[in-house]
Amino acid sequence: MSVLVFDLDGTLVSSMDDLVPTLNTILVEEGYKAMAPERVSSMIGHGAKVLLQRGLDANDVSWTEETIEPLFQRFLDHYEAHIADQTRPFPGVIDALESFRAEGWRLAVCTNKIERLTFPLLDALDMTKHFDAIIGGDTFEHPKPHAAPVLGAISGAGGVVTGSVMVGDSVTDIDAARAAGIPVVAVDFGYTPVPVKELGPDKVISHFDDLGSALQKLPRTA
Repeated sequence: MSVLVFDLDGTLVSSMDDLVPTLNTILVEEGYKAMAPERVSSMIGHGAKVLLQRGLDANDVSWTEETIEPLFQRFLDHYEAHIADQTRPFPGVIDALESFRAEGWRLAVCTNKIERLTFPLLDALDMTKHFDAIIGGDTFEHPKPHAAPVLGAISGAGGVVTGSVMVGDSVTDIDAARAAGIPVVAVDFGYTPVPVKELGPDKVISHFDDLGSALQKLPRTA
């Protein structure tokens, strides 16, 4: 069985409107400046702790693992309490998932969002039922762009590498797909500081309605 492996934030769901307020709540509580959404969008993709670290960096704040840990726990608590206030699937996502399932694809999520946040978000949006495997940023020792999470998603979904495809929105997803030896389709509406078409994905789409035709034009392996 071939598997479609999806990134989460910026690919399946638009989570900016919940991530930005969470980050800014922590920054402002610490006496630092809030950040504009357009700046935060380029910081997403490597997990919540890296997002917090980048928010501190943008405020010229020095931090260590020891000093950032309590801030990170407050970030997690706040975000978990507001995880789906504004976050929604992107247009066409649910229809696409149902269509690919009907065609015989296995479906998986492979995100750098930690499991503590990934499962509640998918549950809140009633999306968990669509996936055969869900891999978080802490499921394996190394998150994306390492190959292990992608390969683990494929295996966990009961699929094989040959014919499987990664769908993501950033260089992290593209590099992870390359490391795993599978093609990658990139969405151009996600969270990346560099336009995704400049990052060398096999195909780029602007709406989930276009994913089916993009898949038909992919090589079997990348």
